[in-house]
Amino acid sequence: MGSSAEDRQASGDAWAVMEKFYAAEAAYVAAGGHGKASYEQAAACLDPEVVLHQAPGLPFTGSGTWRGRDGMERFLALFSEVWESMEFLEQQHWGDADTVVVRNRVRFRARATGREVETLILQLISVRDGRMLECRPFYWDPAAIAEACGSAGPQWESEDPAV
Repeated sequence: MGSSAEDRQASGDAWAVMEKFYAAEAAYVAAGGHGKASYEQAAACLDPEVVLHQAPGLPFTGSGTWRGRDGMERFLALFSEVWESMEFLEQQHWGDADTVVVRNRVRFRARATGREVETLILQLISVRDGRMLECRPFYWDPAAIAEACGSAGPQWESEDPAV
């Protein structure tokens, strides 16, 4: 599901943008993140006014709102400090040219523990002019993620903790 030609046409530009972003995000994390990887490919997928609304209870980036390409770069830098790798095992998507809902089955490997965790992430994403404008991820099992990290993990707050 989510990969047929009909699905691609139905979800239009929003899904194409996210495919590029997910590939850039995984490459950034695998390369070690800030100072070790180029952020250019990920940034090219982001609207200058991009907003990520991170849910509370996650051990790797805290909660709050991450704004703009600089905010997303800070988010991805923190994310890649915690995760050594991320692999998209299955993706399903529904939407149109401006909005897409993506169900990701993902496998993460924690840098600190080497433990792997498979989880589901549901994301509601808005796109403007071919770039991600807003993202609201919902993690199925934050406790399993914390366990893989070896604890509750670091709790960073974004510049704007209001969601």
